[in-house]
Amino acid sequence: MKRIAVFASGGGTDFQSIINANKAEKFCEISLLIASKDGIGAIERARANGIQAAVFSKQNYPDLETLYSELTYLLNMHRVDYIVLAGWLKIIPQSFITAFADRIINIHPSLIPAFCGAGFYGLKVHQAVIDYGAKVSGCTVHFVNEVPDGGAIIAQKTVEVADSDTAESLQAKILVEEHKLLPYCVKKLCLGKIEKTDRKVIIKN
Repeated sequence: MKRIAVFASGGGTDFQSIINANKAEKFCEISLLIASKDGIGAIERARANGIQAAVFSKQNYPDLETLYSELTYLLNMHRVDYIVLAGWLKIIPQSFITAFADRIINIHPSLIPAFCGAGFYGLKVHQAVIDYGAKVSGCTVHFVNEVPDGGAIIAQKTVEVADSDTAESLQAKILVEEHKLLPYCVKKLCLGKIEKTDRKVIIKN
């Protein structure tokens, strides 16, 4: 059974969606939660479910390369097969992406390639969608490469943007889809049902 590490920087609702789906149908071992700081909700969710949590805060390291070097050692020690970024807001250096090439996936709260990349995170994404006048938005699960939100797309879900939507209400609608899409993609990845050739990704039944 494949082993995953989940990276989170906030409340951890996407993390919880993986926990819940894996309890319903065991498809992986959640070996670690990697948190970007102390005191976040994701850590409490890990503790409540018997998952080891480790904090890698930038302020505790001289530079990002040192942080991710130690993180790589920990992941290898736990024999982690895949990394799932579930609300991870920290910069990832090229060296780390290379070390785990095609083994890191991320969920982003828009339909990539729209409203993504540097500066697009959290409510900023949804406010940008509304300000632009887009009629649909959604979420995307993708492989991680050296370009922020630029890796090959695995799967997407759409939601309609209502005339009355605020950034908060749109975020809430998209989170419902995130909590279905991310566990689905993690499951398919861990069961060997995802094939990637360059930018083309096929999900098998």
